[in-house]
Amino acid sequence: MKSIEELYKRAFELKNRGMSDKEISTELHLSVNTVTWLLSKEFLKESTVQDVKIGWRTIGVYGSRISAFSETICDIIEEESTSMNVIADAILGITINGIPFATMASYFLDKELIVYRPHPARKEGVFSSNFASVKGKNIVIIDDVASTGETLKRTIADIKKEGGKPILAVVLASKMADDEISGVRLRSLIRTRLVGIRK
Repeated sequence: MKSIEELYKRAFELKNRGMSDKEISTELHLSVNTVTWLLSKEFLKESTVQDVKIGWRTIGVYGSRISAFSETICDIIEEESTSMNVIADAILGITINGIPFATMASYFLDKELIVYRPHPARKEGVFSSNFASVKGKNIVIIDDVASTGETLKRTIADIKKEGGKPILAVVLASKMADDEISGVRLRSLIRTRLVGIRK
C-alpha cells in the first residue's frame, strides 16, 4: 500500500500546483483513469483499477543515457523504414518527455525536428513554430510511454490535419497490446502487460 500512497501524495501535490489529470498522468507515467482513481482516494477501498507505473528517471538524469536509448530508437526507425519502404523526413517529439529522445534521433538520423504539445483540455494540440513544420512530410512520432494511446491518437490526427503523414510511432514503453494505433505502426523498446486476475 505504501507505493500507492506515495503515488497519491505526488498526484495530489501536482493537482495542487494546478496540473490537470492528463498532465499528472504524463508526469507520473500513469493512465488518466489511474490518476482520477488515485485522487478520488478509491485506492483506500478494494482495488479496482489496474495499471503499471513506468519510471525511467535513471535514463533521464544523464544525456549519455538518453543518447544510448535514442540510438536504439534510431535502429528501430531504420528497420521499420526499410520494412515499409518509406523514408522519414522528420522526427516529432511529444512534450515533455518525448523531446529529448526525438532531438537525439533527429541528430543521429540527420532529420528535421518537430515539437508537438498536446493540450490537456482541448482535442487539438500545438506544433511549436520554433522547430520544423509538418506539412508534406513523412513523420516519426516519439514519446516516452503509451498508456491508453490517447496522446498518440491526438498527435496522429493533428499531423494529418496539418498535411503531414505519420509513418511510425516509437515509445520507450507501451502498456498497449496493439502494434498499431490509428493506422500507424507502433513500436516500443519495452512492452508491459498485466498478467493474472486480481480479486
